[in-house]
Amino acid sequence: MQDYLVFQLYAPLAAWGEQAVGQERPSADHPSRSALLGLLAAALGIDRQDNMSQQQLSKSVKFGVKLLTPGLLLRDFHTIQMPPENKKARHRKTRRDELQEDKLGTLLSFRSYLQNSVAIVAIWLEQVQHYDLPKLQQALERPHYHLYLGRKSCPPAVPMNPELIPASDLKLALDHYCIGDELHNLLTDKHDLCYYWEASSSSSTGMENEYTYIVPRYDQPLNRTRWQFVRREEYVYLIGGEDALSQ
Repeated sequence: MQDYLVFQLYAPLAAWGEQAVGQERPSADHPSRSALLGLLAAALGIDRQDNMSQQQLSKSVKFGVKLLTPGLLLRDFHTIQMPPENKKARHRKTRRDELQEDKLGTLLSFRSYLQNSVAIVAIWLEQVQHYDLPKLQQALERPHYHLYLGRKSCPPAVPMNPELIPASDLKLALDHYCIGDELHNLLTDKHDLCYYWEASSSSSTGMENEYTYIVPRYDQPLNRTRWQFVRREEYVYLIGGEDALSQ
């Protein structure tokens, strides 16, 4: 048996950032590893500049996600005034310096959000352990810093209700968890149930004999202060809509 810390994630708006290229700020349809690590770090009171503690947390935990519904995509746009590019101009040190230019242009960027997405997250410990699950549970129940689902404009709308669940594998732990009654009306009859997890030598998934596939994710934090991330592999198991209703 393996112990898992399982909790729910819901907000009217959530954003699980992907690689940002140019003016686009896309969102994945389920929580990224970097976002979940950031959530735990905020709950524990670990500052972003504390790279050692951030790395210790990252080495201690693994995540699995059961996506109950991805929600609806919302695409927002932001505008900001910017001075024209001029290599001969003096160096602008502040935002006030930028706005003193005579001719200002407009920079447009797009941000993606998920509306009414519902997910269940399971945490288990690796062999290198700097934290224990009861401490993580207590932190999620009484977080040190405010928690967000991706962006500061996306605070959770319901308690996360973390629960310690002993189970023989990851899938059983995720399936055993019961979401709050207030979230059931957000689930639809026609959706695909998705499981996501990362490779681990310390936990069985219960989905080894199912049809799964692997996708690359660039959400393993390398340095929080410099916003550097590296690639990892994520496993995906998809259940069709009719089968999902029986889960």
